[in-house]
Amino acid sequence: MNEKTKISDIFSRDEIKMLAARSDAWGAWAVGSTWAVLALTFAALAWAREQLPLWAFLLALLVGLVIIAGRQLCLGILQHDAAHGTLFKNKWANDVLVDWLCSRPIWNELHKYRPYHLTHHAKTATAADPDLCLVAGLPTTRASLTRKFLRDLSGITGLKFLIGRLLMDAGVLGWSLTSDIRRLPQAGRRWWDYPRDLLGNAAGMLISNGVLLGLFWACGETWLYGVWVLAYVTPFPLFIRIRSMAEHAALEDSRDVLRNTRSTHAGWLARACVAPIRVNYHIEHHLMASVPYFRLPLMHRLLRERGHVPPPPSYWQVLRLVSGGAAKAAAR
Repeated sequence: MNEKTKISDIFSRDEIKMLAARSDAWGAWAVGSTWAVLALTFAALAWAREQLPLWAFLLALLVGLVIIAGRQLCLGILQHDAAHGTLFKNKWANDVLVDWLCSRPIWNELHKYRPYHLTHHAKTATAADPDLCLVAGLPTTRASLTRKFLRDLSGITGLKFLIGRLLMDAGVLGWSLTSDIRRLPQAGRRWWDYPRDLLGNAAGMLISNGVLLGLFWACGETWLYGVWVLAYVTPFPLFIRIRSMAEHAALEDSRDVLRNTRSTHAGWLARACVAPIRVNYHIEHHLMASVPYFRLPLMHRLLRERGHVPPPPSYWQVLRLVSGGAAKAAAR
């Protein structure tokens, strides 16, 4: 096992201070622009339903689902940055504003996510890494990867997540973001404990989604909430899977973040779908998690200039890498 790279061996004290400087303005832009894109997409879909022929509306709906799912992932990444305290300088904005505007609309909670995710950083690529199951068994065959993608796009993965989240909030399963879950002891619980705990734990999601539904209803476009849910159970799980594979799949069994983590080149399509707010600079993030998203490109450039990281592959190249395990799978 390789030793961890020390950040002090790469950057000076002044460079570290500069890279870690946070900004409330950039945080507000990230949250505000995400919801602005969502609002514009919903408005465009409402217009398309009234003005376009059916075939054109259905095409617009498909594009809209991709955009909405990409922004749902962005809400998750904004939660991720707030969990590290880097999205805003202001603690209330990181811990409360982001929780209500980003975490709860996608059925998450910042105070549960933070310790979970920090464990991933502390235990990356070890048996104690809670995200390890996201990249287990990779590389695999192209057929296997295709089946995974079809489960995502068909809604099977999303529906399983919804059922799992219901059981977690009802106190049946332990909280997790992955398929690595555990059943909680149920001795002594009575039937009314389950709906009570479910309503208590899911209150934030119900309130935030109730507000969203109410806004659609007030605009006379209640059907758009169904589009929000459809995006959540179809493209959204696919985007999560691709993002996770790009970050940690098919890499060295090492404790060094320069070897167990991957940065990826993101073009406009990747940024719209799987790499919002610079999350593709993942080596940089693991190397120094205190760096806010808008400074990660600069950090990447400095690392490249000093020879610490290679040119990043594209997401298509990563997909070819993780689906190149036919010979390995056949040998098992």
